[in-house]
Amino acid sequence: MQEICEHLKQVTNPEPRTPHGCEECLKAGDDWVHLRLCEICGHVGCCDNSKNKHATKHFHQTTHPIIKSFEPGEDWAYCYPDERFYESLPNA
Repeated sequence: MQEICEHLKQVTNPEPRTPHGCEECLKAGDDWVHLRLCEICGHVGCCDNSKNKHATKHFHQTTHPIIKSFEPGEDWAYCYPDERFYESLPNA
C-alpha cells in the first residue's frame, strides 16, 4: 500500500474555476499542452510542458500542494512539497 502525505488532508475536490482551459492562458489568449486542477481551490493551470507552467506558478504563489490531472481519462495526482505521485487520489 502506498504511503500518503499529510497534504492530502487539504483536498476539497473543488469544481474547476475555468472548465474550458487554463485560467491565465484563457485571459491572455495563449495556448497550453495539458491541464492540471488545483485540488484545494479549483484553479485550472497548464502543465510544466506548456510554456507558461501556470499550474506550478499557482503552487508557488498560493502553496496549494495538490494538483490532479485535468485531462480526460487521467486520474493521477501530484503533491508538490513532497514530490509524490499518486495513480489516483486516495480517500483523503
